[in-house]
Amino acid sequence: MATEYRTETIFTWGAPPLKFGVGALDEIGFDLGQMGLSRVLIVTDETVSAAGIPQRAAQAMQGAGLKPTIFAGVHVEPTDESLREAADFARDTEWDGFVAIGGGSSIDTAKAINLLTTNPGDLMDYVNKPVGGGKAPTEPLKPLVAVPTTAGTGSESTAMCILDVLALRVKTGISHPRLRPVLAVVDPLTTLTVPPHVTAATGLDVLCHALESYTARHYESYARRRPEQRAVYVGSNPVSDAFIEKALPLLSRSFRRAVLTGNDLAARTDMMMAASFAGMGFGNAGVHLPHACAYPIAGRVRGYRPPDYPQAEPMVPHGESVSLTAPAAFRFTFPSDPERHLRAAELLDPGAAGSGDPRERLPRAIVSLMRDIGMPNGIGAVGFTDADVPDLVEGTLKQQRILAMAPRDIMPEDLTAIFYHSFQNW
Repeated sequence: MATEYRTETIFTWGAPPLKFGVGALDEIGFDLGQMGLSRVLIVTDETVSAAGIPQRAAQAMQGAGLKPTIFAGVHVEPTDESLREAADFARDTEWDGFVAIGGGSSIDTAKAINLLTTNPGDLMDYVNKPVGGGKAPTEPLKPLVAVPTTAGTGSESTAMCILDVLALRVKTGISHPRLRPVLAVVDPLTTLTVPPHVTAATGLDVLCHALESYTARHYESYARRRPEQRAVYVGSNPVSDAFIEKALPLLSRSFRRAVLTGNDLAARTDMMMAASFAGMGFGNAGVHLPHACAYPIAGRVRGYRPPDYPQAEPMVPHGESVSLTAPAAFRFTFPSDPERHLRAAELLDPGAAGSGDPRERLPRAIVSLMRDIGMPNGIGAVGFTDADVPDLVEGTLKQQRILAMAPRDIMPEDLTAIFYHSFQNW
């Protein structure tokens, strides 16, 4: 008879194969050919397409005898409407596989296209509960290769797809191991044209992925799961921790350079490596409070229009929205594991080790970085007022799958305090 345990003793960890380095994109035709693919849909957005990166990939594919088609209709910060429209476009052809080229928006759109063209039902059937039905795909998905062009979301490594549900004004996601790409092709050359504010915002997503997964509730602290209950997010674990401890020093030495001197290929390479490492960490360990708070910040945006992004609609870029509550969030989580928070602060800002109030070391390192790269100093700077806090708290409470990863139990009044302390971070 199997031994009975009341708490978890098992963690799972997964990531796609990784091809990394300058010029990696030029080998994508060979890579897809090895998978037996022929008719391939390239999923990208107008900005990345204007830079010529999808065309470069298409030429490599054609040179290997493949038949690529470029779809450049990805919506920056995908919505339920934009994902349905992209899937409708893709349904006109029988594809052998998909290639996502761009930031998290393009990769997540490709994941949704893959899901909705291979499985029955509506998008909301698969969106995480309680916002959607939380249904798992019943049919296999087709091969998806991800080519990130920003050092940010880590979506090339993860089994999640993030979207805004417009009618509910909330950001949420779909999570299932079948969404994970079968290969990540990471070429730092693709990031050289990314403008400063986009580099800053996406890099802060990398930072928060790293810090949140490193401080997430430990996998052994959960109730025992049955095999069929094993989730994508399992809590902090030794394998994810190892990747995060590699990611944070790369961010420390290169983040500012990548933003302020955009053509620094060494800094861009470090940032892409940090994003890959952080993706391999949080894609298994999970994220918690800053991401949970970020979803209603992005979903309830007022009139804020960040530089270097499309100006047609107000938006708070995902990485930017995640960072705004991070200092206050990590003050809140500090008592759960002071040693781990101090270790993260030391890796991110070695010069601050051992100085000042221990609870403030990690928030101070985050604030220093945000200030240096020109980020807004809090939720007040992106248009929110005291009157918005109840709505922001309500929206955060809908992110129960993520809040469950926090190392401390959190009540509505705790979220209220975090938002109030995030109006102005410096």
